[in-house]
Amino acid sequence: MKDVFNRYSGLALVIGLSLAGNAFATNGYFTHGTGTKNKSMAGAGIALPEDAIDVVNNPAVATEVGDQFVLGAALFSPIRKYSTSESMANGQCFPGMGCAITIGPNSITSDEEYFVIPHIAKSWQLENGNALAVSFYGRGGMNTTWKGGTATFDPDGPGPAPVGTYPGTYGAGIFGGDGTAGVNLSQAFLDLTWAKKLNDQFSIGVAGILVAQWFEAQGVMSFAPLTETYAAGAIQGAPVMPQNLSNNGHDWSYGYGFKVGLHWKPTDRVSFGIMYQSTIWMTEFDKYADLFAEQGGMDIPSDFKVGVTFKATEAVDLSFDIEHIWYSDVDSVNNPIAVLFNCPTAGVGGMELSNCLGGSNGAGFGWEDMTVYKVGLRYVAGEDWTWRAGYSYGEQPIPVSEMSFNILAPGVMEHHLTAGFTLERTKGRQFNMSFMYAPNVDQTGPQNFDPSQTVTFEMYQWEVEASYSWRF
Repeated sequence: MKDVFNRYSGLALVIGLSLAGNAFATNGYFTHGTGTKNKSMAGAGIALPEDAIDVVNNPAVATEVGDQFVLGAALFSPIRKYSTSESMANGQCFPGMGCAITIGPNSITSDEEYFVIPHIAKSWQLENGNALAVSFYGRGGMNTTWKGGTATFDPDGPGPAPVGTYPGTYGAGIFGGDGTAGVNLSQAFLDLTWAKKLNDQFSIGVAGILVAQWFEAQGVMSFAPLTETYAAGAIQGAPVMPQNLSNNGHDWSYGYGFKVGLHWKPTDRVSFGIMYQSTIWMTEFDKYADLFAEQGGMDIPSDFKVGVTFKATEAVDLSFDIEHIWYSDVDSVNNPIAVLFNCPTAGVGGMELSNCLGGSNGAGFGWEDMTVYKVGLRYVAGEDWTWRAGYSYGEQPIPVSEMSFNILAPGVMEHHLTAGFTLERTKGRQFNMSFMYAPNVDQTGPQNFDPSQTVTFEMYQWEVEASYSWRF
């Protein structure tokens, strides 16, 4: 058993770290589901265990999925665009930071639109109602590459200070190059799960989570004067240019957390599932300590799911789930951009170093907590075919007051339409597919560094996933 466990967990890490995708901006930067069958129902069904990978959604179901190995991958495509309006700064801009940076006007579609997202899982049934599982899955989000465009600097609004226009969304071409801006956040998760069947109705489960994530930012060096490093030096009369803000290549971060889950089936026709995932505590991104709050902090938010499944007929199951994501757990994600104007070098009278970029309470993306509602249907059409469909909705986490930084991370999807099937020609051998389409969402709000112009995000996405499973 130990040798088999080590072999599969090692395989998961090797394959997963080499393939884990660079973007998965669905519910913020959480996925709409995990596992092909679960995704087919828009993430609904934590009370409807079918595959070994379902332990990711609820560790308690490890006792329900048998001895199984499952391997799958998704082709994911997010289509993202931002545009900015003409600036009305002439005569209409307040002093100080009000019109420090005018973006464009630009209209740019992000490059790199196709990504592969893998998952691997193995489950074992043991004696006395115990079960083990190991599962690997990739996740990410906040991935963009904005090529072209310009930004104009006017530090005090209309007045005598010189105006300059430079390449790049944030004008980072002032430091040389074409100013290409964007970020890349990718994550690889390894869950080690134990579950116990207490009786015919109840199972409980717990999982330890190991995570590796990597990050890169480019084209944001123009914010150097608003970092804690620069501002602390400026107060002493000797400003220091930050070395850990932008264009430092990929940096790695590692961390751990846990999940607990419950599966309860009081009758043959009704089952319930509950899962809580803790905050995942990550090491800092040292190469980006001048960008993220808490000197490079980027923990992963906690998450809670609850679901119920009704067996409407012998062939039809209906699942209803709710998921809540606490983006407020993570200062780098949750802190509003407005705190940046308290930085001493912002020019509006603030004297709070901790609110500068990289500070202990530094500016972030301003994301709010997110609640997602999901409904899914499973229809067993004979011995060979099973069909699934689903829909989910969650109000996206980015307020209209947080547009400028979120050009880097426009995670504004709200609706997900899904479908899929399982084909089982040979008993215990299943081929699964899922399809997802998230229709276009657009959002417009003021540009934080020049409120006389607006920023508009547009985004839609699709995904196709396939997996194959073996029962032993």
